[in-house]
Amino acid sequence: MKPPTADRAAAYAYCERLAAAHYENFPVASRLLPPAMRPHIAAVYAFARRADDFADEPGFTDAERLRLLHGWEARLAGDTSVPVPEEAGADLIFQALADTIAKHQLPLSLFRDLLCAFRQDVTTTRYATYADLLDYCRRSANPVGRLVLRIGGYDEAVLGVASDALCTALQLTNFWQDLAIDWGRGRLYVPLEDRDRAGAAEADLDRGVITPEWEAALGGLAARTRALFIAGRPVCDAVRGRLRFELRLTWLGASLILDRLVTDRFDVFRHRPALQTADGVPLIWRAMRWTPSPVEGVGPEPNRAEGSRPA
Repeated sequence: MKPPTADRAAAYAYCERLAAAHYENFPVASRLLPPAMRPHIAAVYAFARRADDFADEPGFTDAERLRLLHGWEARLAGDTSVPVPEEAGADLIFQALADTIAKHQLPLSLFRDLLCAFRQDVTTTRYATYADLLDYCRRSANPVGRLVLRIGGYDEAVLGVASDALCTALQLTNFWQDLAIDWGRGRLYVPLEDRDRAGAAEADLDRGVITPEWEAALGGLAARTRALFIAGRPVCDAVRGRLRFELRLTWLGASLILDRLVTDRFDVFRHRPALQTADGVPLIWRAMRWTPSPVEGVGPEPNRAEGSRPA
C-alpha cells in the first residue's frame, strides 16, 4: 500500500465519523478503548464498513458488487486505477489505513480475508455444514479480533486462538439474532445439515414462523456458540487496561443477547433481541465483578503502551 499523501488527521477524523454514524451491536472505537487505539480501530472499521456496504446495500447487481469489492482490494494494494464510488471516501479511508498498517505492521492478508468473506456474501446464500460456516467466520470475523490485538500491542499465538473463538462466537450470535433480516435478503446461515437434522422447513421462514424444528436447530447452534464464548473468554483477561474492560463488556453483552435468543425461543420474526440502555449499568457491574481466566505467558510488558497515536 502506498503511504498517505494527504492530511492524516483529516483522514482519521473521517473514519471516526463513519464509525460513529453506523449502528452496531457494540460500539466501534468507543471511549472505553485506549485513546491511542481509537483512530486506528476506526480506520480498520471504515475499510470493512464500506466493503460490507458494497456486498449488502441495495442498488447494486451482483456483478457490480464484485467489481466494487475488486476495486477495494486494488486500493488495498495501492492501485487507484480501478474506480470506486466517490461517496465511498476511498482516498480518506486508505490514507488513514495505510498509516495504521505501517505503524502497527498489520498483515495485509487479514484485510484480504475480510474482502474474501464479503465476496462470499455475494455468491453464497447457504452453508452445507457447520464446518463451512466456521470457515466463513474465519475470514469474516476472526481477522477483526487479530487486528484489534495487534493495534493494542499483542501478537501472541495463543492469544490469537482465544480471540478467534470469541470473534466467531460474536459472528454466530449475530447470525441467529439477524436470521429474519438475512432471510429477507435470501441468505440462511443455519447450516443445511442442522436444518435437515431437526426436520426444519424453509417454507416456515417464508411465513415468518419459528417452529419447534427451527427452535431445535437453533438451540443446538446456540450451544455450540456458547462453547466458543467460553473458549474465547481468556482473551478478555490477557490484555490490560481499558481494552480489557472493553472486551469484557463485549463478551458479556453478546452472551446476554444469546441468552435472550434462547429465552425468546429464537422468534426473531416477532422480536429481535438487542442491548438496551437499561442493560448498561448491570453489564458494567458484571464486568467489574468479572472472575479472570488468564492465559499464561501472554500480554505486553506492564510498561508497554496500548497502541500508538497517529502522528
